[in-house]
This record gives sequence, C-alpha cells and structure tokens, in this order.
Amino acid sequence: MTNAQHIIARLVGFYKWGDMAKASDVELKLAKLLFDNLHKTSAEQWAWYLRGVEEDNKSILDADFKLEIFIQVFANVNGHQSDFTDYRLTATKEQDIDIEDEGMEVLPPVKKKRDIKIKTLPLSDRDRKRFIKTANEVFEKVMWRVEPDNPELTRELWNAEVYIDEVLLPKLELPFSRDYALYIIDASLVHHVLRLAVQADEMAETSM
Repeated sequence: MTNAQHIIARLVGFYKWGDMAKASDVELKLAKLLFDNLHKTSAEQWAWYLRGVEEDNKSILDADFKLEIFIQVFANVNGHQSDFTDYRLTATKEQDIDIEDEGMEVLPPVKKKRDIKIKTLPLSDRDRKRFIKTANEVFEKVMWRVEPDNPELTRELWNAEVYIDEVLLPKLELPFSRDYALYIIDASLVHHVLRLAVQADEMAETSM
C-alpha cells in the first residue's frame, strides 16, 4: 500500500503521500484536475511549466494562481499531448462515454498504422534495439516517479536486456504485435522497478 500511495501522490504533483494528506482544498482540487488531464500533461511537465512561469515573472505562485493557470492552459484547452505514460485505466466498450452528453469535441477517426507481427524469436537486431531503448526510457520515467530510497543500487540492478529476455518476452505468445509488446513495457515496468527497489533496500540493510 505504501508504494501505491507514493506513486499516486507523485502522479498528481506531490513529493510523497504525507504531503498530499496535508494539502489544502485548492491543492487537492488541482491534484484532481491533474489526474483527470494526465493525457495532456504529467506532473513533471506541469512542474517544468510552472518553473518557467515563475522564472519569467520572478515570483512564486500561490496555490490559487496555479489552479487558475492549470484550468486556463490545460483543463479547458484541447490539443495538448503528454510525452509521459498515462497509467490510468481506460474505459472498456461497456464503459464508453457518450461524447454528445458530455459536451466533448468529436475528433475525426485516426488512420491506423500497419500492425507489425513478431512471429519468431530471438528478436531481430532492429527490434531488439527498439525494445531496449523503450525499456531504458520508461525506466527513467518510473525512477523519477517512484523515487526509491536507494536509487544507485536500484540502477545497478536494472538491466534492460535481462528485462526484455527474462521478464517481457516469456509473457508473450507468438505471434504477437510489436506495438502491443512495446505498450506492455510502458504499462507494466513500474511493477518491475518496484521489485528492484525493494531488492535494493534489502541489499542496503544487509550491508550496514
């Protein structure tokens, strides 16, 4: 539960769960809006944006002003797209939102790109490099969000190739979609990193 609470707090802009528990009503309202708009901007990107505004104006923004900025710049504006992973569960077909009832903008259908199937293992050199690159990029994002107590040891335990060969690929049944496999990396790596963080904590304790 502690790790889950920490991750939730980080997702909505707090350093830790304790900070979130002590937050004001305005700060919690902003946290809720940030969670609802994770597809537009992440806590990291929002923090960078605020830092730029404060530097440009040579001032520190209060919670009310931050909330007003977020509503005007992100919540009420379509077109933003976060580069970070959106860890929220998406609606199933049975849970689809009635767009007209919600007053949401109807977007034109997006042309789907060709779904590449991986039919044999080992991966080709090109696919393997892409999988490893994706794993390393997601690892860095997860490390920022989780903030393990022993980051150096956690990094020493991390090995993208081992993760691909021993954790990811054994879960997939041939043939599988390359895009789906890359999505699995993005969606599930947080659990693997948490396990590494726990292992790092145990190593740190035994070395004391």
